[in-house]
Amino acid sequence: MVLQWGLTGAAVLADAPRLRSVRRITSGPVPDDAFNRVAMLVHKLIDAPMGAVCLVGEDRQVLAGQMGVPEPLASAREMPLTHSFSRHVVIAGEMQVVPDVRDDPRMCDNPVIGEIGAIAYLGAPITDPDGLIVGALCAIDQEPRAWTPSEIALIGELAEVCSSEVCLRIARIAAEETRLAAEEARGAAEEARGAAEEARRAAESAHHQLELLAELTESLAATMDVAEAMRRLGDIVTAALADWCVVAVADDPGGAACVSAAHRDPERAADMARLAELAAGSHVDLRAMILAVRARGRPVRSADGDAEMRSRISDAELAEITARAGFGASLIVPVVSPVRRRALGAILLVNRPDRPAFSAAEEWTAAEVGRRAGLAVENGRLYREQRHVAEVLQRSLLTELPVLPGIELHARYLPAQDGAAVGGDWYDAFAQPDGSVVVAVGDVSGHDIEAAATMGQLRNLIRGDAYGRDEEPGALLTALDQTLHGLRVPASATAVLARVRTCWSGYEVGFANAGHPPPLLLLPDGQVQVWWVPPEPLLGLPPRDEPRTTARRFVPAGSTLILYTDGLVEDREQLLDDGIARLSAVLRENASRSGDELCARLLEIAPRRSDDIALLLVRLI
Repeated sequence: MVLQWGLTGAAVLADAPRLRSVRRITSGPVPDDAFNRVAMLVHKLIDAPMGAVCLVGEDRQVLAGQMGVPEPLASAREMPLTHSFSRHVVIAGEMQVVPDVRDDPRMCDNPVIGEIGAIAYLGAPITDPDGLIVGALCAIDQEPRAWTPSEIALIGELAEVCSSEVCLRIARIAAEETRLAAEEARGAAEEARGAAEEARRAAESAHHQLELLAELTESLAATMDVAEAMRRLGDIVTAALADWCVVAVADDPGGAACVSAAHRDPERAADMARLAELAAGSHVDLRAMILAVRARGRPVRSADGDAEMRSRISDAELAEITARAGFGASLIVPVVSPVRRRALGAILLVNRPDRPAFSAAEEWTAAEVGRRAGLAVENGRLYREQRHVAEVLQRSLLTELPVLPGIELHARYLPAQDGAAVGGDWYDAFAQPDGSVVVAVGDVSGHDIEAAATMGQLRNLIRGDAYGRDEEPGALLTALDQTLHGLRVPASATAVLARVRTCWSGYEVGFANAGHPPPLLLLPDGQVQVWWVPPEPLLGLPPRDEPRTTARRFVPAGSTLILYTDGLVEDREQLLDDGIARLSAVLRENASRSGDELCARLLEIAPRRSDDIALLLVRLI
């Protein structure tokens, strides 16, 4: 039963052994790099605005690590318990999942609701070596949020990482205290000094293992590609835990396994590549051993791998490779999904025959490696699913270019590299009943699914307003401003809207520009025009008294009109004019290329792709 704030809660918070552990942990520097990394993982993996490692004392709460907490709390790093949600985790003795703290009678009067906008709270217990709850790892959102089972499972796993860190730190402090006591009682007993030294070595070993796990967690979090994640895992593990290893994981029980192998000696790289290829086969003994521990779901440690494990290898080539690698003591641990709670594969760790068997501490560390590998596999799976959804959405929102007489159309869309595969940039082209052609390129702020949804609304409004009407582009954008304002569409966007008509000299192009980079025209002789016009406001702002203007250009046949979004030319380290000049130079150098080839050349000059890119080429034949 969840305890209410009162005498019982106060007694829990004032428990002397618990407070002793809190004081030990908070005696070090604050902020703490290790806890900051865990808070960053909460912020990144759970997509919460704020993540924090909170240590709860008797009268105050310390933020040992945080990501996204506003000032002044971020700098102060502590607060009175009246401001603490995490005290309820300590009092209740269990995880707290609160979609809206304003609806919780324990939390609804907390001052941080108004001070930092904390609305949704998810907190998991952090425990000391005796199982006492010293604080909570928490995720905080600034709006109501229904926490998903996977998010709850993830924060539980990360809280266990924090608990491991707490236990290791307390072990180091206890070892130091023991050492000091032994020095003060130097003449009491040599046995006491030996115990202190042993404790020190154990603490150092635990610290090294924690460093390995922290490095592994950070490295795996930096990639969503499962094969790359497992390659990184192999490199880190063989540098600190084993001489060589084989990793085999699969999303589905019957699916194909992703297998990689690594050796501490770089000269064994070719052997490891061949070993991974053999282990991925369907009738190879090594893979069968890995799958067996995967099914068993617990570590298997062998002290004499050279005799026991190699006796199970019947494949001659595999036996030869493992003999060259050195097959001594071995340890196999399962790769476990923290979300689906089942084994996804296994990791085989092997030492040379001249090295000792794996210790119980190394087995614990290896099991933790398997759990982090499982988290990386789940992250990769979720990323692939989300990216697939985003790509399907983007394809459904972008128009298929029409085939028009006398006009050749080419378009490209590239999402930002640091966002989802979907964004707010778009292109469009359609024929009017009078034979003219309307073309447009625009950019809704943001590069996520919300921006894409707004983009779809805006593009359809432009189509609906423009089709069948003879107004100039400036008048059409003026009407669009009024529509966006009247319908309260939350759009803020730049755009260029143009109408192309045939005329006696070739083509007439009328266009209106709403805060967008200027169109470019590649003439038949290879010269490039930049169509600068006086700047006008973005779409979505309150309607102005003055109508938008339409600029008009007469264009010879054989020209190419280029419309694009700022992701193609904008660079934080350069002026916009420099990007347009670079784009113009590429157009001149590649004037004779086909439309598809020209699109490819233009995209090659894009900067680091921190923004989406939409590109539309209109060739006037």
